[in-house]
Amino acid sequence: MVIQIGSPVVSDAEIEHLVNRVFFKAIELLGGLGKLAEFRTLTWLPSLARAAFVVVLKEEFMKTDEEIASKVGLTKNTVRNILRADPELALQKIKALEELVNEEARELKVHTAGGIAKLAYKEIKEGHDAQTFFYYSSALAEDILRGLDIPWAYLVLRKTKGIKYPITSPEELKEKLDGLTIKGSPAEEIINNIHYPIKTPAMLIHEIKEYLKLKEA
Repeated sequence: MVIQIGSPVVSDAEIEHLVNRVFFKAIELLGGLGKLAEFRTLTWLPSLARAAFVVVLKEEFMKTDEEIASKVGLTKNTVRNILRADPELALQKIKALEELVNEEARELKVHTAGGIAKLAYKEIKEGHDAQTFFYYSSALAEDILRGLDIPWAYLVLRKTKGIKYPITSPEELKEKLDGLTIKGSPAEEIINNIHYPIKTPAMLIHEIKEYLKLKEA
């Protein structure tokens, strides 16, 4: 399914992919799921998810408040409160999480959720995804590649598990892929000739595939 947003046509999958990235980053900004569990604030997750949807739909896809309210199932007033949230104020609260927990009690307030989602979106746009998202996307990619029987790609993902993204230079991959040969080419040769930064596991596989295509041409 695709939906029309302004001039471009955008699929639900594209929206959800970016929302997931923002959501995971918002959790990371709060200290991770373990920290939320420690403070008994896992009930904040639905508020963070809704705020992530609102911020992504407005900032990335330029939807109107009315369209966002309809898609996410919120009132227009709630959408506007999320979008008016002050990220700097949210950052101050995050730094004093115990005080934030006491202030927000069981439910994360709209303004706070919005501010955290805005911070998370900014981090994502600057290339700083949550490592939990990369673990999730890498695991998913492994399952897909295993099903498609692409052994070299599966092996690359297995060997690079735990590496931090974005990868900005070949040096970060050399130790992980030391001694590996991919379709007759040494991994070191390949990683020296692909484009950086590499922001996701899927991008790493794509860059390797593109280099192999050029060699075969």
